[in-house]
Amino acid sequence: MAKISVEHVSVDFKQKKGSFKAVSDVSFAVEQGEIYGIVGLSGAGKSTLVRTLNLLQAPSAGSIKIDEQEITQLKGQDLRDLRQKIGMIFQHFNLIQNRTIAQNLAFSLKAGNYPAEKQKERIDELLRLVDLQEKKNDYPSSLSGGQKQRIGIARALANQPEILLCDEATSALDVETTEEILQLLQRINQDLGITIVFITHELDVGKRLFDRMGVMEAGTLIEEGSTYQIFSAPQQLVTRRFVSRNLSLSIPQEVKEHLTDGRLLELRYQGEHTLDPLISDMVQKWPISISIIHAKIEYIQQKAIGILCIYLTGEEEAMQQAQDEIKKHVYQLRTVEKGA
Repeated sequence: MAKISVEHVSVDFKQKKGSFKAVSDVSFAVEQGEIYGIVGLSGAGKSTLVRTLNLLQAPSAGSIKIDEQEITQLKGQDLRDLRQKIGMIFQHFNLIQNRTIAQNLAFSLKAGNYPAEKQKERIDELLRLVDLQEKKNDYPSSLSGGQKQRIGIARALANQPEILLCDEATSALDVETTEEILQLLQRINQDLGITIVFITHELDVGKRLFDRMGVMEAGTLIEEGSTYQIFSAPQQLVTRRFVSRNLSLSIPQEVKEHLTDGRLLELRYQGEHTLDPLISDMVQKWPISISIIHAKIEYIQQKAIGILCIYLTGEEEAMQQAQDEIKKHVYQLRTVEKGA
């Protein structure tokens, strides 16, 4: 059973000269305990879409179900009860600056009607969870960006939600701090079984965190699949561009200019064949030489994707035979233009 089910959801914003469709006929499902990501460039409609999941943004059309309950028409207490099940983490933390960290967490607990006599214990528990016990009486201004986001996560978890929505939760952080936040979210997902929906424009975040993901462009979900599927075999142009920027190898023109007598090839592997001894096999089989110019292997969901740039030299017929044989054993082979 899907924890979240979105069917044909659209969001229209009225403007002076008509209306603007920020989200257009989007459908997807998120399973219980899954980390599901939505990736897209700025303006793709990601934030608008994720805010429909707790009705911070009302959809103009379509159905949204949580635990098979239709939520789009909820109001009053029913809507408040729904939001108790859904925590949200924001890009810019949204902490109350003139309150201590403990008071920030207490504010969320009070808003969620958490029993007053248990709030102190819960605050201590949340701070242990994000490893910031010593910051309890500090103010947000004294914290680093990563520490602020940890408090943002603690606040989102205050009332024991079942779903966590992350709206660009790492885009204001540096690379090292981003990694720490991703590891924390993975631990929360695994230890607490919380379903996470994470939106980002950073595909590298998806590679490390998501179980499955969708790609948005101009308000539409254009592609969806496991994270490995998206990286290993992207179908849409936008997705291929995203993946290419993340996995591509760039050979300096100065290097290409020295490679004048042979063939410069880029090979892409995936799955179980990534680590096969292909190069040594080809050299033994054909009277050619192969130089490895550049190589990269990424592991996504414990499966490998490899990119290898090689330079073949030898007799023309032998090079062609070797290239034809190599092509049978890789996912993709292309000739790199030396003048490009």
